[in-house]
Amino acid sequence: MVRPKSKESLWQQAEENFDKLQNTINQMTLEQQLEPFGFTEDFLMTKKESHWRRDGNLRDVLIHLYEWHQLFLKWESANSQGQSIPFLPEPYNWKNYSQMNVEFVTKHQETSLSEAKELLATSHQQMMAIIKRYSNEQLFEKQQYSWTGSTTLGSYVISATSSHYDWANKKLKQQLKLLKRK
Repeated sequence: MVRPKSKESLWQQAEENFDKLQNTINQMTLEQQLEPFGFTEDFLMTKKESHWRRDGNLRDVLIHLYEWHQLFLKWESANSQGQSIPFLPEPYNWKNYSQMNVEFVTKHQETSLSEAKELLATSHQQMMAIIKRYSNEQLFEKQQYSWTGSTTLGSYVISATSSHYDWANKKLKQQLKLLKRK
């Protein structure tokens, strides 16, 4: 998939990937949506990324997306109003943020699948409103904002939306394959 390089392509890819994710979820029965992931130890041994073991079910994946939306929304809101905050909250940085992701899962153990779906749907709309609010130049030209560092605001949006939705969809399709083998 080609990484978006314009506001229009970002909007389109974020919506398309969110829709693809919803379609994958809708291919599962409610019982299957509630089921723990069935990744075997042999399968997990072939995967180096920690998320394969971290997320135990669909809710965990949806909450992960929601919480990353929240990181972005808080960061964008504060910085756009002149309050300088880093993207990752203390004590996290880009070397140790995997523990933060584990904490998201732990934090939401009492969140229902239905609530997770609602939270994600709402935060997705908030992310789409962000895309709408900014111009193409504000999203994709470097050095528009000191708080985005050496990257563009659009790059952060892509990471929190279209790229993240694609990641989640691939993970859920792997679970769907296992469910179809049963």
